Amino acid sequence: MNIKLPDGSPMELEAPVTGLKVAEEISIHLAKRALGVRVDGVVQDLTQTIEKEGATVEILKAEGDDPDVLDLLRHSCAHVMAEAVTELFPGTKLAYGPTIKDGFFYDMKIPEPVSEKDFENIEQKMKAIIKENRPFLRCEFQPEEGLQRVEADPYKHDNAQRALKKGSSTLSFYKTGEDEGAFEDLCSGPHVPSTGFLKAFKVMSVSGAYWRGDANSDSLTRIYGTCFPEKKMLSRHLHLLEEAKKRDHRKIGKEMNLFSLHEDNPGQVFWHPKGWKLNSLIVGHVRSRLEQFGYQEVNTPIMMPQNLWERSGHWAKYKENMFVTGETEGEDSRLYALKPMNCPAHTLIYRSLVQSYRDLPLRLAEFGNVIRNEPSGTLHGIMRARSFTQDDAHIFCTPDQLTDEVISCVKQVKTLYGDFGFDPEEVKVKFSTRPDVRIGSDEEWDAAEASLQSACEAANLKTTISPGEGAFYGPKLEFTLVDSLGREWQCGTIQVDYILASKERLDVDYVAEDGEKCRPIIIHRALLGSFERFIGIMIESMEGKFPLWLSPEQVRILQVTDEQNAYAKEVHAELTRAGFRVTLDAQNEKLGAKIRRARIDRVPRFLVLGAQEVENRTATLQLQDGTKVGTFSMDELLEKLEAESKGPLEAISN
Repeated sequence: MNIKLPDGSPMELEAPVTGLKVAEEISIHLAKRALGVRVDGVVQDLTQTIEKEGATVEILKAEGDDPDVLDLLRHSCAHVMAEAVTELFPGTKLAYGPTIKDGFFYDMKIPEPVSEKDFENIEQKMKAIIKENRPFLRCEFQPEEGLQRVEADPYKHDNAQRALKKGSSTLSFYKTGEDEGAFEDLCSGPHVPSTGFLKAFKVMSVSGAYWRGDANSDSLTRIYGTCFPEKKMLSRHLHLLEEAKKRDHRKIGKEMNLFSLHEDNPGQVFWHPKGWKLNSLIVGHVRSRLEQFGYQEVNTPIMMPQNLWERSGHWAKYKENMFVTGETEGEDSRLYALKPMNCPAHTLIYRSLVQSYRDLPLRLAEFGNVIRNEPSGTLHGIMRARSFTQDDAHIFCTPDQLTDEVISCVKQVKTLYGDFGFDPEEVKVKFSTRPDVRIGSDEEWDAAEASLQSACEAANLKTTISPGEGAFYGPKLEFTLVDSLGREWQCGTIQVDYILASKERLDVDYVAEDGEKCRPIIIHRALLGSFERFIGIMIESMEGKFPLWLSPEQVRILQVTDEQNAYAKEVHAELTRAGFRVTLDAQNEKLGAKIRRARIDRVPRFLVLGAQEVENRTATLQLQDGTKVGTFSMDELLEKLEAESKGPLEAISN
């Protein structure tokens, strides 16, 4: 049988061929380190037969951060954790145990409550299983026999029936060990060769869950864990989690008194004065950039009628996430919905502004508040809220203008990320293609995907394909930035829409150069996405320590005693006249206590005023970390602060 290695090198082996045989042919050392095998991009067990002639075969090793390697380790670790829990808690029924981004979880029906105090026992039991280096053995059964093997476990029995309904001809199980009573679990695999490969793992947390996510179904216990190829990678991950915990935007937001969240009104952000100033500064900067980029700002109503949402397709595709009013009495008895997005409203404005191709492209931007009925379990501070503001825009253009507009949007995304301290060169981009549930014809989708792909090539933009993740009306680009902890956050989007402008939908057109009526292409785009979410990302990435140009409180004056009160007020007035955001701490406290409070508030600059500063008409400047910069006259201080507080636009203009 002939196969190919990843570099294209051919290899001929006697059939049947397995990943293990390929690894042994390359080197015994590789075979000992091998975890699994990737065959034409699909991962399978080392011992499974490779069926396809000419397949590209890659051996996976227990090293690095290859997602397939991590999935193999974590899937196998979830299996071992399930075995440990069933031994420690007899009568446990297993439900579902997938891998997730940073680890895995297993949902189980456990006869008694499980808490963090049980984690050590679970880990010790897992270590014992791992130390025995038991092999993971795959067994396949015909449907009838497979169903009999899980008859006593209602959840696994349901899983088996679902697998058969989806077309599986057999049911696969994995055992850890060859003994008659070895632990066995219904599982599609793949797994690592043996438990001994699981060298770096940890049980992380426990929570409640519902079977199949249905709140009306059985309550289950969900235990989370993680696993890495090496202990140093696990240690780094745990360190980052601790660091992320310290930087939690909800914690820092409360310490800095930026915003509050209230159980009486879940999913809504209550901005406090400093937080709203921060929000306004960010909006103001984005607004200035949009003027440079050629947008016109608009504002549209928060509530619009059912028939408009029906024509756009949102009523059929998105209604469950919309807050809908009851029918009103009187002449207007229609249903209304609070808007979850702005596109239908912008098309109404388009009709009043565009007649000819000469009016295009039309770029309409709105800092629009949108309302979405997010499930309560998904809400997360200001990162995931029900009411939020987007830097939303819609570009109406001709087919000939599309490529230039997409290229410009890509530049705009990267420019703004750079303005706010993120590395634009580290931005990752996904190309999301047509979903199963969509509107429009295949021909329209073919055209939209082809035009977006062409624009990406013209922009020299590297993308990874995300099949089926496009919007219901068009393919999209998703921009993911990387924060100071290396975490990835999806923020901006660019969506190419050939459909909503049609007569059957929102019915907008323009008169082309030849006098014919044509429908425009609509580009839906957000650069930062939700301002609330973006501010949360910035809080966590910067640990609340914003650059001077963006800090809601730039300078705090700290007088040593009440004797400096009059001079402190003079300094405060002069800095305020110069345009700085400055406060005065005149509390009757020791200087050390005032400095500690200013550091908790993440004020970037302190001015200390004592008897000597009053006598010399000076001020002593300190940085947020306590570094003493020096003592300056007021003219020197104003010049220094002005230079240091220039934002990106001011820096460019100067």
